Amino acid sequence: MASTNYAITALTSFTTAALAYALWKVAKIIAGPYRSSIRNLRGPPSVSWIRGSLRDIQAENAHVLFEDWPREHGPTYTFQNWLNSYALFTKDPKAVTHILNHGQIYAKGQMDAFFLGKIFGHGLLTVDGDQHRQQRRIMNPAFGPAQVRELADIFVEKAQQLRDVWNEQIAKSEASAPIEVTSGLSKATLDVIGLAGFNYAFNALDPSGKPNELNEAFTSMFQMLNDSSSINWLLMLKYALPILRIFPDQFGRETAAAQAVTRRVGMKLIQEKKAEVLKTASGGADSGNALRSRDLLTLLIKANMSLDVPENRRLTDEDVLAQVPTFLIAGHETTSFGTAFCLWALAQAQDAQQKLREELLSVETDRPTMEELNALPYLDAVVRETLRVHAPVRATGRRSTQDDILPLSEPVTDRNGRVHHQIKIDAGTDVTIPIQAMNVSTTIWGEDAAEFKPERWEKPSEAIQAIPGVWGNMMTFLGGSHACIGYRFALVEMKALLFVLVRAFVFELALPADQIIKQSAVVQRPYIKGKVEQGAQLPLLVKPYQRR
Repeated sequence: MASTNYAITALTSFTTAALAYALWKVAKIIAGPYRSSIRNLRGPPSVSWIRGSLRDIQAENAHVLFEDWPREHGPTYTFQNWLNSYALFTKDPKAVTHILNHGQIYAKGQMDAFFLGKIFGHGLLTVDGDQHRQQRRIMNPAFGPAQVRELADIFVEKAQQLRDVWNEQIAKSEASAPIEVTSGLSKATLDVIGLAGFNYAFNALDPSGKPNELNEAFTSMFQMLNDSSSINWLLMLKYALPILRIFPDQFGRETAAAQAVTRRVGMKLIQEKKAEVLKTASGGADSGNALRSRDLLTLLIKANMSLDVPENRRLTDEDVLAQVPTFLIAGHETTSFGTAFCLWALAQAQDAQQKLREELLSVETDRPTMEELNALPYLDAVVRETLRVHAPVRATGRRSTQDDILPLSEPVTDRNGRVHHQIKIDAGTDVTIPIQAMNVSTTIWGEDAAEFKPERWEKPSEAIQAIPGVWGNMMTFLGGSHACIGYRFALVEMKALLFVLVRAFVFELALPADQIIKQSAVVQRPYIKGKVEQGAQLPLLVKPYQRR
């Protein structure tokens, strides 16, 4: 009886505490918008208590947030987010520089980190703070110029294999065949990151290859990014109310199944590579030939096991395992869709395509090194212009961890007519940094900012010096402590693909340009208007180039 009374008392106390916590959270949410320091800035009104200003912002009309509202309210404005909380949008270069250079104050968006972490685990892409600094410190050596140089022949080899696959497709049809280019590019870059990332053969380009379980697991992970809004709503509820995370759901079961395969195969790879490193360090008879692997995972493990790294600063096997999906996202999706958009842009600019082809054909070898690829100025200009106009990631988010003062290069006038040269930011405020919008800002790039013009890089405007990006005076790879660690890898891989493909083929539009739209699922993907449910696709007319 006493035990029963004790249980009832404990349950009552727990229920009371949970109810009090829930009431406190609700009161905080309700009061939050009335106390926000940015509530008087200009911006769109709230149209929904749940979704704030964003009721009508779906993937197909995200231009409202990134184009229409900035045009109406200026480069820095406020909008109301989930549960009417105020968030800040800014493409002001001075403000963005401050945010990116103060990563300890402006952490990664918690909601994005939660969603991506559920699918891909907690690698460099999702972690923050000390954990991010620790992982990045260990991973940096694997992404240096010398390491990428060693991988260039893998990039070229897989590009040539894709060329051969497309030649076979064309031979089976007409001289000019419509080819859905994202499929082949995705397979090529998957093969590249498998070999260059962790010395694993996906064999995605091999039509006779057997189904690959790791390939299928990663495909499942990426497919989850495009899942139905009902799953997204469920995830949002679990993000907002952590207690709900104890209840299983279909999304959780699918991610668990995919992650189980990743974990089993990944841990096997990690143990094999650790054995290689230890064998080399032992100095035995075979140690000279033990460590021949040049993939990123081996380099990461070697750096992590270095005697220069204190034991308490080394990554655990779990931390190392979490980088496998990180490698995949950085070296697969971004490059494949970036290259697809480049071919699409060149299909609309035949003069630029031919100019690039002539430069590429002037190279005597068909297996260029990293230095030879980087020595081609027009190829570099085409890649820069593609990544400017068609940035793989549309935007990124940050959340302030403490109160701060945000400086502005362009003052803003609030709803009450007051002019602000800086903005007070409360702790917990979400900030949207529009990568794509900054890349095509007419203030920075001129009136033709949205047009694909590689020649603009022959004499770029001095205004672009204000952009705090880690590469190319653009926001594509971000800047600051969270700048893309693999940007050199992505650039050389993209150049290798273009080198092989543009030398071999002529690309023309298969559909009018306005029939191709972009939607985002981590990265921006091309879709045919009215056929979004069929998945990402970008058909182009492809025909062999005949040398004169």
